[in-house]
Amino acid sequence: MVSEKLEASLKDIEARADAIESCYEYLLAYAAKGIDGTEVGSSSNELRHYLIGAVDALQGLSAAWNRAIEDADLRPAIRYQNFLGILERDAADSQITIELVLAQPWISSQLIDNLNASLHLRALLTDMFLVDELVKTQLRSAAKLHSA
Repeated sequence: MVSEKLEASLKDIEARADAIESCYEYLLAYAAKGIDGTEVGSSSNELRHYLIGAVDALQGLSAAWNRAIEDADLRPAIRYQNFLGILERDAADSQITIELVLAQPWISSQLIDNLNASLHLRALLTDMFLVDELVKTQLRSAAKLHSA
């Protein structure tokens, strides 16, 4: 049985993950458009909207996971804490990279393609998928133990 506190933590994480993943998906589509970056219009505004949403989601991502891990009482806690250090660094590196792109007056498809290829962003996405699967697996195992 999942506590209300844990459920709230997981919903927070899900919202953050959705924002980051939606941004990445939008970036993939934007990179394919062949935009030279000097155009002014809705696609540039929409791009910035997604990038800002990702930055907002990245702020506190590690802390949100930490709350969920504590709320779920996952053991051994030190293993999760150590991994959250990696997640925090990758989130910070991704945030810095995205903010650098946002600081540009024009954003081309090529710039976004380079952002998509960034190891920082790819590592972050992999970290998120990994910790998500670990927590879900632990919660399923705990639920089976309690129901047996």
